Amino acid sequence: MTATDSADARRLFIGACFALIATSVAFATVGAVMLALKRDFVLTNQQVGWIGGAALWGFAVSQLIFAPLCDTLGMRFLVRLAWLGHMVGTLVMILASGFWLLFAGALVIAMGNGLVEAACNPLVATLYPDDKTVKLNQFHVWFPGGIVLGGLAAYSLDTAGLGAWQVKLVLILIPTLIYGVLLLRQPFPATEGVAAGVGVGETFKAAFTTPLMWVMLIAMAMTASVELGPNRWVPAVLEAGGMPGILVLVWISGLMAVLRFKAGPVVRRLSPTGILLSSAILSALGLLGLYQWGSGIMAYAAATVFAVGVCYFWPTMLGVVSERVPRSGALGLGLMGTVGMATVGLITAPQMGRVADTYAHERLPVAESVDLFARAETELADMEKPDAMAALAAAALVGREHAATGDLPSPATANALRAVIGADVGDLSREAGAILGPADNFGGRVSFLYVVPLCLLLTLIFGTMYLRDRRAGGYRKRDIGASV
Repeated sequence: MTATDSADARRLFIGACFALIATSVAFATVGAVMLALKRDFVLTNQQVGWIGGAALWGFAVSQLIFAPLCDTLGMRFLVRLAWLGHMVGTLVMILASGFWLLFAGALVIAMGNGLVEAACNPLVATLYPDDKTVKLNQFHVWFPGGIVLGGLAAYSLDTAGLGAWQVKLVLILIPTLIYGVLLLRQPFPATEGVAAGVGVGETFKAAFTTPLMWVMLIAMAMTASVELGPNRWVPAVLEAGGMPGILVLVWISGLMAVLRFKAGPVVRRLSPTGILLSSAILSALGLLGLYQWGSGIMAYAAATVFAVGVCYFWPTMLGVVSERVPRSGALGLGLMGTVGMATVGLITAPQMGRVADTYAHERLPVAESVDLFARAETELADMEKPDAMAALAAAALVGREHAATGDLPSPATANALRAVIGADVGDLSREAGAILGPADNFGGRVSFLYVVPLCLLLTLIFGTMYLRDRRAGGYRKRDIGASV
């Protein structure tokens, strides 16, 4: 590379990092304002679920559509679409007047997030063809890094009394404007596949007929489930156990960012397949620890082991595909992201929620809950606050169902307790929190246990790959010029 080329590569890499920061801030911020949206717009849980769920499946749909077109349309075109998605989606949500605009805005933001991955993963692979796994890890520093920045900014806004949900959404626009300045007018190289003369048909052939690609897609569904499924739950579960959830999230994300930034020596010492094997083992130990300890210093220790375990999964999986199945190009990387995000959004997260609800309900004390609902019907009857009226309706419903069945109904009981907590009516809300907190903490911890078998399967898959590499004399990259 010439000096100019090197300077251009650095600008493109930095711009891509800011684009990923925008993605992670959007991912974290949209999730953080869900409760406020529910209250301000009087949304049902189902409507809130549709808005929050768009962050996962909208990302997957975007990658599925545009990753195969990356070679044809060009990476800069996809980055420009991503920038429009972040700008327009955020503004639509800020100015929304009801559910449909909120949902549309969240979906457009999510598709912008997917476009960033569809364009920037192959961009990094193209800029650094001899160091893909290391540079992809350093690029993906900024997903947890952006969560740290966004989390601390949101926490500071709340502390300063400026925590309106619209203000928090504005945080998305800051990195969006920065990567727009850096990238929108900057020349982009051709993708690695285009530069090597690999046609679209050859790309599809490499992606769908290479056995290793199928192994990696199956493994990606599991590694994404192990990382993103529990990671979304850890702060809420530990908060239910009395720990500061936002600070736990910042700690986990900050640790992941530092470790990814220092990925170079780790990759050289362990090799990519060695990293994946170690990650599977550490993730299992971390999840077992989070199941065992729901609060206190040991919970922090378990969360730390879990963060070390999962931090290298996503970028190293992409690096292995780019190095071992290079002719799959942007399509291969896009398929990996699509499978990972879609699996978490459509299967892992809902199933973890189902497990958590089931086991949390079993831990709810019947007598204390029934007594609280009876007092709620009396104490909330004269209040005109919408939250109090909603809590009254929920408490009355559970009371009637309990009288009819002789048992607490699920999940109506937990939802009724949450409604009483959300009404913020003094001692009654605090008592509801004291009843629900330990139950939610236990249910969430059991859901972590249900993910551990995936770690065991991954240990088998990556252990086999690692041993095969050792027998072959070490990890070997495949040249993009080699045919499938």
